[in-house]
Amino acid sequence: MHAPPAVICSERVPYDDPDRQIQLRGSLNNCRIKFERSKKGRVAFLGGSITEMKGWREMVCEELQTRFPDTEFDFINAGISSTGTTPGTFRFERDVLCNGTVDLLFEEAAVNDDTNGFNATEQVRGMEGIIRQARIANPDMDIVMLHFIWDGMLQPLEQGRIPEVILNHEKVAGYYQIPSINLALEVSQRMLAGEFDWKTFGGTHPAPFGHNIYAAAISTLFDRMWRYPIEKEDTIHPHELPVTPLDAYSYYNGRLIDVRQSKLEQGWEYESNWRPKMEAQTRRRFVDVPAIEAIEPGAQLRFSFRGKAVGIFHVAGPDAGVIEYSVDGAPFKSKDLFTEWSGGLYIPWVTMLEAELREGTHEIIIRTAKERNPSSKGNACQIMYFTVNE
Repeated sequence: MHAPPAVICSERVPYDDPDRQIQLRGSLNNCRIKFERSKKGRVAFLGGSITEMKGWREMVCEELQTRFPDTEFDFINAGISSTGTTPGTFRFERDVLCNGTVDLLFEEAAVNDDTNGFNATEQVRGMEGIIRQARIANPDMDIVMLHFIWDGMLQPLEQGRIPEVILNHEKVAGYYQIPSINLALEVSQRMLAGEFDWKTFGGTHPAPFGHNIYAAAISTLFDRMWRYPIEKEDTIHPHELPVTPLDAYSYYNGRLIDVRQSKLEQGWEYESNWRPKMEAQTRRRFVDVPAIEAIEPGAQLRFSFRGKAVGIFHVAGPDAGVIEYSVDGAPFKSKDLFTEWSGGLYIPWVTMLEAELREGTHEIIIRTAKERNPSSKGNACQIMYFTVNE
């Protein structure tokens, strides 16, 4: 998570309506039955740096272990700093389903979807991609959606406006009947009431005090949704999956494709353990990994795929350049890979190149351009995966 332009907001809401914070949709009884009866459970946490860091996630793990003391849990930390729902849906199979069937999933992405500049359509496509993919993988999976807060949300929330990113994610939560917690609203309300200030809370990456607030809200959700005991006749029921998605181009068939499936024509090199050639910070799982890299203009590759969308999962560091691409012989388009954080960080990034293709087989040509961002130190492109919505 980083700090970009002001957050887009809409919909004025009263601050005296606590039900706007916790939405008791659907059910969390499937995982509860599994935990109580089988004495085993798998819980995954998908999100960005606020999930990856030590804090609310460990507290929720402890809470679940306390509520189900005889259960053997497998807790999966699928948080990766700087990533939101679009990266999340494409890495879902790799990072969330890595150990098998998941019984309970926590998903948070409001902060990174907002700060990383994804538009409303992308916010829905990414979140729906995660939720629909999760329910296709395991119809019994229970899911909790969380909306955290960052600095850019403070002023609009004080004015009674809900950030658009939360409203967009809530569209998906409502459509799939996912319980959700608007922590951004709760934190804002409690600060307005004088209980604590932003410094005490700890900011976007909360202090232990702030993480306790997040974990306490999740505990309250458990209390409300598990207020009645499980009876002998209660059984696990698959969640209903809407026949059609909210957006026909949502990334629910999103997959990471090995870069070795491309044809490197000139200027590209495959590295089995890629490391940056310039000094800058890196993110977990995006260093010492296979990648293809081009550092000079004019490098070209071809990649054939089957699906409705194609992009690259890459790192955008100090040397990030501009790429040009063409699908199925169409005129070339260009994309600047340099981000506002690239100066000191090889930030993991998904750049979708075409997102509304006809179903079927396609070929994309990608080449490095002579032009580059004025702030960039090179013309490089480092790709860890191709992203395809099959």
